[in-house]
Amino acid sequence: MSRINLVSGLAFIAALFACSVCARAENFDGWLGSLRAEAVQQGISSALVARALPDTLRPDDRVMRLDHQQPEGGTISFQQYKNRIVSSFRVREGNRKYLKYNYLLRKISRSYGVPPQYILALWGIETSYGRYSGGFNTIRSLATLAYEGDRRRFFRMELLDALRIVNHGDISLGQMKGSWAGAMGQCQFMPSSYEKYAQDYDKDGKRDIWHNEGDVFASTAAYLSDNGWRAKEPWGVRVFLKKNFNNKLIGINFKKPLEFWRRQGVRVPPVFAPGELLSVVQPGGKGYKAYIVGKNYRILLNWNSSTYFATAAGLLADALKR
Repeated sequence: MSRINLVSGLAFIAALFACSVCARAENFDGWLGSLRAEAVQQGISSALVARALPDTLRPDDRVMRLDHQQPEGGTISFQQYKNRIVSSFRVREGNRKYLKYNYLLRKISRSYGVPPQYILALWGIETSYGRYSGGFNTIRSLATLAYEGDRRRFFRMELLDALRIVNHGDISLGQMKGSWAGAMGQCQFMPSSYEKYAQDYDKDGKRDIWHNEGDVFASTAAYLSDNGWRAKEPWGVRVFLKKNFNNKLIGINFKKPLEFWRRQGVRVPPVFAPGELLSVVQPGGKGYKAYIVGKNYRILLNWNSSTYFATAAGLLADALKR
C-alpha cells in the first residue's frame, strides 16, 4: 500500500471513530433527557436532577470494562476463596472490632434478633470493616449501566432510587460513593436495598451507611431480620457423607426435612426448627467438606447469590462467635 493510500485509510478510520463517538454522545444526551423527565415526574427535585445529571455527564468507560469482564467462575477453588475471605487478618480484625463495638453490636443484636457475629462477618467481607467501600461516583456508575449495561431497566430503577436517597438528604451527591456497580457504603447496599432496609439507628435524621457504624450495623441486621433470620439457628452444620452418597441430593435447590437426611445416613444435630426444609451443600465439590443448611443460609444467598460467599460468610461468623 502506498503512503498516500495508508494515510487516507487511517484518516477514514479516524473519521468513522469520530462519527461513532458523536453518535454515542447524541444518543446518550437524548436518553439522559428522558431520564431527567422521569426523575422529576417521580417527585425528585428538578434542581437536584440538574446537578446530578448535567449535560456534561458521560458514561464511565471503566465501569463498562468491569461490567464486561468475565466472572471468575471455575478459575478459583472454594478453598482458595475461603482462605481469602476467612483470612487470619479478617478474623483478627473482626475480633478487634467486636471488642471495640461490643456494646453497640449486642444492643442492635437484641433489637433485631440477629447475632453480632453475622453483622460483623458481612461488614468484614463487604468492605474489610469499613476500610474499602469504593470510590466510584454512584450516580455516574448507575447511569452508565442503565444506558448500556446488560440489565438496563434494573439499573435505571436503581439510579432513580439513588436520586431519591440524595433528595431525602441522607447523603450529598459528592459523598455518594461506592462500587463500580452501584453498591454503596460500608454494607454495600444497592439503592433499592437501601430504600428497604437502611436504618437511622442513632435518630439523627439520616440513614448513613457510609460513615455511621450504628446505622451500618442496624441496616445489616434489618436486612437479615426482615428476610426471616432465625436467631437460634446456625447458618449451617458440617456433615459427613458416606462414600456412596447420591450426588444428586447435593445442592441448595434440593430441599428435604431432617428425617429425610437422617434416612440417608447424614447425622444432623437438633439445631434446626421442626419441619424446616434443609439442603446439603458442598461448595468445594465432591470429596470436600459438606454442610447441611437451612433458612439462614438462604438469606445469606439472598445477600449474594453464591454458595462460595454464603458458606464463607457463615464460616467467618463462626470464627467470630463469642
